[in-house]
Amino acid sequence: MSKKISTKLIHTGDGQYYKKLNTYKSVPEVLPVYNTSVFAFDDVPSVDAIYDKEAEGYIYTRIRHPNNDAVSSILAAADGAEDGVVFSSGMSAITISILAAVSSGDHIISSPVLYGGVHDYLQNELKRFGVEVIFVDFNRDNIEKYIQPNTKLIYTETICNPLLEVPDICKVSEIAKKHNLLFYIDNTFATAIVARPLELGADVVIYSATKYLSGHSDIVAGAAVGRTDIIEKIRSKLVLYGAILGATDSWLLARSLRTLDLRVKKHSENALKVAEFLEKHPKIEKVFYPGLKSSPDFERAKSQFQNGLYGGMLSVNLKGGEKEASIVIKSMPEIKYVPSLAGTATTVSYAAKTSHRFYNREDLEKCGITFGQLRFSIGLEDADDIIEEIDTALEKI
Repeated sequence: MSKKISTKLIHTGDGQYYKKLNTYKSVPEVLPVYNTSVFAFDDVPSVDAIYDKEAEGYIYTRIRHPNNDAVSSILAAADGAEDGVVFSSGMSAITISILAAVSSGDHIISSPVLYGGVHDYLQNELKRFGVEVIFVDFNRDNIEKYIQPNTKLIYTETICNPLLEVPDICKVSEIAKKHNLLFYIDNTFATAIVARPLELGADVVIYSATKYLSGHSDIVAGAAVGRTDIIEKIRSKLVLYGAILGATDSWLLARSLRTLDLRVKKHSENALKVAEFLEKHPKIEKVFYPGLKSSPDFERAKSQFQNGLYGGMLSVNLKGGEKEASIVIKSMPEIKYVPSLAGTATTVSYAAKTSHRFYNREDLEKCGITFGQLRFSIGLEDADDIIEEIDTALEKI
């Protein structure tokens, strides 16, 4: 019996067509986008075999799908990790990875200068789960003396946001291993092009892939890479909480990673030129950039970072406060005020008003985040043009 047109329209060229494609002698040069929420099977044993890990395959996109796996493998390769997993945002990568490591009654040691959303999560949200967090200055305090019998995790950032401080990753790793603790580090500001924390002893490296890994300000994503046993625990929590990165965004992230090396080198070269200029500027009180020889973190960064690169982020303290910061922001026509970072274009952010807005005043002061402080994400433009625009804006204060 001939099928009716509605049936033909639905089933002709559907997912079963892939069986035919798999017999071809050619394959797409670039991985296709697998825009499917679910995968089809010929029989029940086929599904059982995948669930029981007796066969390779996909079941449901929330669990995993080809584009997720492809981009995860690129990220793992870049960091020299055994395995990786991607998420729908940087915050989901951080929160879910932490939840995979701790339980009620556990204790975390964290550096105090972090992305504001993470600080909020550690300081306030984890209390609801019965997890205690203590904030310790990794470069000025002996973190070992803060370890308790219930401590499970040490957490920090490779280049801390927004003060660009650089912790001694090797030292922290040694302490973590000595006490059988997990060591997580957010490598968003550096990427594997600038620093490879796993090689320095970290257990898991976390990213807001929205930033340099994507690099074009067009997707929101997160990632975690590390040892297979830890990543599997994180992946199981990801499946439970459902913060999956969609197929198209996974594909776009994979596309962007192909040029990560080229982009981060240019970001870093430009940032160093801008930092050196601003360090001598009469309207600037202080420049925060680990690539400056005047930085207290320079020697540590030099020993831990690769290829003489120090990243594309820098912060400055203006000679002034909130009024002066607002004038500078308003006076830059092409350098936009953006509450994010790491796109192709140079942007400016105001930490006290955006990323760290929910730090209380006492914590801001303790960390050294002021209302006269601006954070620049240096882009891929010509460095002289970036400098000229910032200089022109500074003349207005």
